[in-house]
Amino acid sequence: MYTKFLTAIIALLSVLITEAQIKEFEVNEEWVKKIEKIAPSKPKVKPGKKYKVLVFDRFTGFNHWVTPHTTEVIKVLGEKSGAYKTIVSKDPFIFETKNLKKYDAVVLNNNCSVGPRRNQFLDMLDEDTDLSEKEKEKKAAELENNLIKFVKKGGGLMVMHGAIVMQNNSMDFSEMIGGSFDYHPPQQEVVLELVDAKHPMVETFDGKPFVHVDEPYLFKNAYTKKNFRPLLYMDTSTLSKNKNPFDEKIKYVSWIKKHGKGRVFYVSPSHNAQSFENEKMLKFFLNGAQYVLGDLNCDDSPIN
Repeated sequence: MYTKFLTAIIALLSVLITEAQIKEFEVNEEWVKKIEKIAPSKPKVKPGKKYKVLVFDRFTGFNHWVTPHTTEVIKVLGEKSGAYKTIVSKDPFIFETKNLKKYDAVVLNNNCSVGPRRNQFLDMLDEDTDLSEKEKEKKAAELENNLIKFVKKGGGLMVMHGAIVMQNNSMDFSEMIGGSFDYHPPQQEVVLELVDAKHPMVETFDGKPFVHVDEPYLFKNAYTKKNFRPLLYMDTSTLSKNKNPFDEKIKYVSWIKKHGKGRVFYVSPSHNAQSFENEKMLKFFLNGAQYVLGDLNCDDSPIN
């Protein structure tokens, strides 16, 4: 009887803790200062030059409440460490080739598109009533191709959480990132394991898994090829509330890869700003920025 009572109490406490962890709040100066305090004061590798990083944080589909917090985190990491300078934009025409040339890397921040067509460039151009449907489609394809060419020619690309949905039906976009969004079970405590504890990208975690509250993202399209070097994974047997059986026990949630001459870093964590209050996570993001900028050289060969 006592054991059952104790189990029930532990389960209730777990629910209460999870709910507390995912409580939404607006980004404010106090929270940014909190991040500034725990963010790394220097990068893992000395910057090769003065880099300029573009953060694109506009969305047309699902509004992730963490989007403005993520932008602030990217800004803080670059400013405090001196690894790069951040420029933020919501202008779709920032993806014109002449504009992309001004930057060394692009950070796509939760750029969710409207379903089922899942084409954010087209979503944004729909607002221009002066363009015909054919003109919109042509321009949307051009802007997407500009970004892909930017990476192929040596530009860096960081893709944060929901940004993988930006051009979710595009196989070219999926090949560049390493996958497309499929679905996710409800938010819950997720245990993230290290694929290779000695890999320079994840050394900050001291060889230990960590737990945080998140949407456990699952992927499709190019993901099935696993043409990337995985960094973090989750054991699907530990997840709950999934409607259907998982097809694989191991699902990767973060990876790095080459695309042409460029480098790509995808990281699913996190849907919640509370995850950024982990200094090890902040170091991980900074490592990712240094990887895509070309400073952090490490094994990015595909596992398959």
